[in-house]
Amino acid sequence: MPIKVELIPVLEDNYIPIIIAENGNCLIVDPALAKPVDDFVNQNGLKPIGILNTHHHWDHTDGIEGLKSKYKIEVFGPKYDLYRVPSITNPLVNGDKLDLLNCTFEILEVPGHTLGHIVYYVKSENLAFVGDTLFAMGCGRLFEGSPEQMYKSLNQLVLWPDSTTIYCAHEYTESNGQFALSMEPDNTDLQLRMKQVEQIRSKGRPTIPTQMGVEKRTNPFLRVHSTEIKRNLGLSPETSNEATFTALRHAKDQF
Repeated sequence: MPIKVELIPVLEDNYIPIIIAENGNCLIVDPALAKPVDDFVNQNGLKPIGILNTHHHWDHTDGIEGLKSKYKIEVFGPKYDLYRVPSITNPLVNGDKLDLLNCTFEILEVPGHTLGHIVYYVKSENLAFVGDTLFAMGCGRLFEGSPEQMYKSLNQLVLWPDSTTIYCAHEYTESNGQFALSMEPDNTDLQLRMKQVEQIRSKGRPTIPTQMGVEKRTNPFLRVHSTEIKRNLGLSPETSNEATFTALRHAKDQF
């Protein structure tokens, strides 16, 4: 495998993924802070060659300028957010491809959490970096986009193979799982996963990354076809999946 990924935990619940090639070159994803990345790079003898940004929120961008200035590296990010993240040097749109670390990163626009949100998909390595669009057993809050947009965005991601390893940006898994259980308490896959998550978190370990197949079985936002979820939302079995998603996202906001 030409690349590996390490996670740097920062702030209250953020993760900064560091994508590392065998030769020590690396990419930094959504740096909320510069110093923890700088420390990690120096301790491990790595050479940053670029920054991948998914969206404009401060806890994904505040470390960009310091790292960009120190290492003289390019910053890849959504073209839509260029006016909000002026540090971006290489603006990206849907369908763009980046050849970095001997891998091809495919760009998908996924509006919902924000209007300019993008994700980075590495088909050859079965890897994806999804920012705040998809979480373990959850999805991003809709700060700018509509439920319809987020529903369509997630429907793009579920086309990835079940074995796709997914790196999101926050440790929300346990609370997301509690909500998932309130919506689908009879889901045995979900029951088992929550036991595993509780054990992992009791040891202070990250629950990230996740896999697409696991999400399809346990993430309520990818399971809006479930009659149990519809029933617990007070909806009829004939309710459309998109309308179910809208009600589910509202219920999560109130949870």
